[in-house]
Amino acid sequence: MFSIFPIKGNIGDIDGFYCDGVSAGLKPNDQLDIGFIYSDILCEVEAIFTKNKFQAAPLKHFQNYNKNFKTNFILINSKNANAMTGQSGIDDINEVFCKLKQYHTNIENPVMSSTGVIGVPLPKEKILNKATEFNFTNKNGTNLSQAIMTTDSYPKSCLYEVRLSNKKSFKIGAISKGAGMINPNLATMLCFICTDAAISKKDMKEMLLENTKTTFNAISVDGDTSTNDTVILLANKKSEAYDKKAFKEALRLAMNDMAMMMVADGEGAKKSVAFEIAGATNNEEAGIAAKALSNSLLVKTALFGEDPNWGRIASTIGASGANCDEEKLTITFGDICCFDKGKIIFDKETENKASKILQLKNFKIICTLGLGNGKFTAYGCDLGYDYVKINADYRT
Repeated sequence: MFSIFPIKGNIGDIDGFYCDGVSAGLKPNDQLDIGFIYSDILCEVEAIFTKNKFQAAPLKHFQNYNKNFKTNFILINSKNANAMTGQSGIDDINEVFCKLKQYHTNIENPVMSSTGVIGVPLPKEKILNKATEFNFTNKNGTNLSQAIMTTDSYPKSCLYEVRLSNKKSFKIGAISKGAGMINPNLATMLCFICTDAAISKKDMKEMLLENTKTTFNAISVDGDTSTNDTVILLANKKSEAYDKKAFKEALRLAMNDMAMMMVADGEGAKKSVAFEIAGATNNEEAGIAAKALSNSLLVKTALFGEDPNWGRIASTIGASGANCDEEKLTITFGDICCFDKGKIIFDKETENKASKILQLKNFKIICTLGLGNGKFTAYGCDLGYDYVKINADYRT
């Protein structure tokens, strides 16, 4: 038996972890733009990365370590992705760490993570000028959350405590950024998860991959997959407590929190929508249909206009490649059915009721395919004018 409680705080409130964010001049007006996560003992580390074939330099740098390496330090910068920079991008990271370890001699096997504009060399001197001043006794997760933001409108973090039946306990927390270039394809953003649980490296990888399917792999803002998408899990094991079932659920909760915050914070978005597919041939088929809905620009713009255009829903499912049959399909906005197994149920009264559902900030669109027991829920948001404004001048 175990109990899981959300608690106030962030990763800096986990025993042995320290963090902070400072301004290095990468963002204007002295905004926070670089930060760190530090553990006072070496951590087991596992990560999952973007499936974009043009992986950024920080991801390649990480993968140059042997698979069983341990680390106690992550350096994170915003405003610059260090992507499409070739070998020089990796060399820049090595140079930064070589010089940084002269000031912080306790750093071992450092990891870097970056987010921002693609195709621009890493501003090494600016980063080093401030990173050398990092205070490894600070526990300021709020500053770190702000430092890693790009187009995010608010910081994203969570913290859970897990209490086991043997009276032992451990904590797990997450901090992330993501509001655009979010597509259900592996990690989808930057996310850093820290725990003092005594988890094995094997379990870390297994649980990251399993929980990703229904969290980070189930969200979409705009259908784009970044070059830098990363999820890193660090475990320093200081609590000496662990239960596999409890940890898996706590990890799922933390990852789900981060995923839902990103959907809610989609660039320019006003609505968060769950696309629930039931009755599919199998879960994989359900996922194909659900993700097609969460990615569809026509569906997203209809949501923005609060238009219960069930025809766009049907068309998207039909084009998704999933097994489907219009004579068995039902489409429901919230609890308002608009199409029922080949019958159109969409008079003026039904349309008005469905439109009111779409005026809510959060709601479900439920589609039952009537072919089996497969199910999957994908999560997305609307797409409006502000998304274009944000991304039209992103580099400036």
